Amino acid sequence: MIKFINNFCKEEDGAVTVDWVVLTAAVVGLGVAGVATVKGGVDSLAGNVETALSGGSVISLGTLGQE
Repeated sequence: MIKFINNFCKEEDGAVTVDWVVLTAAVVGLGVAGVATVKGGVDSLAGNVETALSGGSVISLGTLGQE
């Protein structure tokens, strides 16, 4: 049992794994925060594009304009 505890204390694989898990969670958290930050602007831009495109009509092939 003492040998097992000594080997466990010498190994660093578990600590490195925990470091990578924490680092990965931080990166994912930053990504989610970034998406949440720009979501409102993207929704607004999409609404503006929808309004602009729904108000137009195709006059001839390849031309977008008012009738």
